[in-house]
Amino acid sequence: MAYRMITSFVVTLVLLGTISCDAQLSSTFYDSTCPNALSTIRTSIRTAISKERRMAASLIRLHFHDCFVQGCDASILLDDSSTIESEKSARPNVNSVRGFEIIDKAKSEVEKVCPGVVSCADILAVAARDASFAVGGPSWTVKLGRRDSTTASKSLANTDLPLFTDDLTTLISHFSKKNLSPKEMVTLSGAHTIGQAQCFTFRGRIYNNASDIDAGFASTRQRGCPSSSTTSNDQKLAALDLVTPNSFDNNYFKNLIQKKGLLQSDQVLFSGGSTNSFVSEYSNNPTTFKSDFATAMIKMGDIEPLTGSAGVIRSICSAVN
Repeated sequence: MAYRMITSFVVTLVLLGTISCDAQLSSTFYDSTCPNALSTIRTSIRTAISKERRMAASLIRLHFHDCFVQGCDASILLDDSSTIESEKSARPNVNSVRGFEIIDKAKSEVEKVCPGVVSCADILAVAARDASFAVGGPSWTVKLGRRDSTTASKSLANTDLPLFTDDLTTLISHFSKKNLSPKEMVTLSGAHTIGQAQCFTFRGRIYNNASDIDAGFASTRQRGCPSSSTTSNDQKLAALDLVTPNSFDNNYFKNLIQKKGLLQSDQVLFSGGSTNSFVSEYSNNPTTFKSDFATAMIKMGDIEPLTGSAGVIRSICSAVN
């Protein structure tokens, strides 16, 4: 009898702990404390994307690069200080990740409505959703209640974020460490359909005459990316999807099947390996892709958030204050 009571008590504690953890992030988190938070963020993001459509992809990527380092805690937004070595200068981020000023603007607008309530980490998550929807991508219900980190980790950013040179095995490993499956990796990579890349990230691919790149595609891309490496040449931009670069659709996957992936880390998703079937599925079914993308973004947003009494609510996203 005593054993059953103790067992029942332990099970109850486990269940309550599970419920508590699940309940800490909630789509209604700010309903009473800042009911206009989401509409304020949405207005800010829509304004930014109306001025520069490319910003949509940048904001989705910013959320991704945040969540992969220490979890979704807005650590990527922190500048260097006497105690912080910023993730912004890490190899996968430097002169590449952008949109910081858009998040700062959204934060300042939210602070006017309800100061000290909404975290920068949540603004990143909402901004990614609003950015997707603004360019024809899916929308989804964002779970809220994340708090902001007081630390950053350049070293983790250098080891945990995927690189444009990664092979399929390395990419799968990066995502697996964040509890994301190979299929979810392919799904999230589909955001590249509205992205752009700098010449230095794909120069090697378009000039190496390899069998995994369409010759005509390589020739076309060479016109916008000179073989010589200079600061000016290296920073030249090219759309990852030449067909519909400003629309969130499934052409990214069709391009991979035609050997027209611009980045090596894109083309390896369709290179005779275990992810071929996912690329094929999405190339044939844009509705499935968009639905799966929304689901994968929600799951990514659940990576190790700071909740409850952990972390802080930063009043300025770039500094701990």
